[in-house]
Amino acid sequence: MASKPVPKKPAKPSPAPNSAKAAPSSAAKVAANAEAEVAKLDQEIVKLINRRAAATVKLIEAAPDRKAIIYDPRNDDDLYAKLESENQGPLPGRTIRGVFRHILSAVRNQARVQRVAYLGPAFSFSHMAAIERFGESADLIPVNTIPAVFEEVNRGHADFGVVPIENSTDGRIIDTLDMFTRLPLRICGEIQLAIHHNLLGRAARGDINEVYSKPQALSQCRDWLSRNMPQARLIEVTSTSTAAQLARDKPGAAAVAGKQAAVEYGLQVLAENIEDNKSNVTRFAVIGDRPASTTGRDRTSLLLQIPHRPGSLSDALTIFKQSKLNLTWIESFPLRGPETGYIFFLDCEGHVKDAKVKRALEDLAKMAVRMEVLGSYPKSDPVE
Repeated sequence: MASKPVPKKPAKPSPAPNSAKAAPSSAAKVAANAEAEVAKLDQEIVKLINRRAAATVKLIEAAPDRKAIIYDPRNDDDLYAKLESENQGPLPGRTIRGVFRHILSAVRNQARVQRVAYLGPAFSFSHMAAIERFGESADLIPVNTIPAVFEEVNRGHADFGVVPIENSTDGRIIDTLDMFTRLPLRICGEIQLAIHHNLLGRAARGDINEVYSKPQALSQCRDWLSRNMPQARLIEVTSTSTAAQLARDKPGAAAVAGKQAAVEYGLQVLAENIEDNKSNVTRFAVIGDRPASTTGRDRTSLLLQIPHRPGSLSDALTIFKQSKLNLTWIESFPLRGPETGYIFFLDCEGHVKDAKVKRALEDLAKMAVRMEVLGSYPKSDPVE
């Protein structure tokens, strides 16, 4: 009897290849390509930065006046405006501005170190204004008072000084105006800085019983503080940086200061942008002995003392009206000592070399007891 054939077992199907092991996933390919692109771009960026630096050095070395080209606020502001207009993102314009400011500062300070005194301590708003104009590579010198800034420049210990001159909420800065009556220094530029105050601390808002800051900052946030921190005592100190140090070290304390102070002193931002005026801007003056050339978009600052009699101020202001000069700022300052009267600080549009400004100043000089041109310099726009 023939044996039955043994049926063959069906062959086992070959295992399908593991797609995750056999070939990289789509996400892995994207990551690898991006990493290669980043590495290539980094090389190109380093080369371009150094080419930009070398070209800037050539411009400085070829300039007939190195000091003038190293400190040229209008040229810098025009460059930043051009870069922001050409920027298509995703980085915001202020970031692009910061990158170029840092490059220019580093190159210029290799050619000639710029010593800049400012109202300290570090990370105050005056410090931020000094960085905005001169960059972090400049030799930035913090001093304790506004008069000390003037003295550093007047004695030749610093090339420039940065001092606050007015705030859009609180008005004039008295110490700055007073020093212009005492020392023969001039304004050679300005920085307008958007001021945003924040409540900084290490405790919950409900546990805070003291809030520290400089008088101007507390004043600029008084409505918010009265509504939101009624339990806290407001205490004035010399600067927002000092306030941040106290908030770091003292239990139950908070500070009104900028966000940079939170980073530097290890504080939490308990509330953002607590200033009452959301368009809060402080104008800082750059003081020194560098006259600024005309740009077509300038501001002239004056110190003016006129006879203390009825109609004198009206007569002085009429000169600006007749000359079709726009006055953008006027402040009065009482004379010191036994003499009765006021010194006025005025800003008008235009440069002292402009024909109509020159004529107006000649007419003012005829009636003035004292008149000094504090400076003609490019107007700036507020920056964040």
